[in-house]
Amino acid sequence: MALAIPGNRIINIGIFLTTVVTIAIALYMEHVMLLSPCGLCITQRVFFILCGLVCLAAAIHNHAADGQKIYAFVAAAMCIFGSYFAGRQIWLQHLPEDLVPACGPGFTYIRDNFPFIDLLDFLLVGDGNCAEVQFRFL
Repeated sequence: MALAIPGNRIINIGIFLTTVVTIAIALYMEHVMLLSPCGLCITQRVFFILCGLVCLAAAIHNHAADGQKIYAFVAAAMCIFGSYFAGRQIWLQHLPEDLVPACGPGFTYIRDNFPFIDLLDFLLVGDGNCAEVQFRFL
């Protein structure tokens, strides 16, 4: 007896619900546990949310095979981009103390007081705040 592979719609809904739960956990950690996210954390969240939204659109649209391939490619691209920023954060966290970049102001301060290019630099490159490990699960 072979197991039935779920359809594309079920898989996409499952991915969307997984992203909702994961972002809810991240927001809980930010607002209840009072852990402040660094720029790379925010960037990872954005790409994770985009992946979930693409999967939601794919589930609602339920296009034929070619459309599903396009949705899958875009969702995978969002995951790959998010993984790049996660890898960069892990790299920053494992740098020796003397090589860690200097810490800067937070996201809100940069958004309100600096040009957009500085905000992009903060979100895409990170700073010393990204090297600080605030929480460990295990």
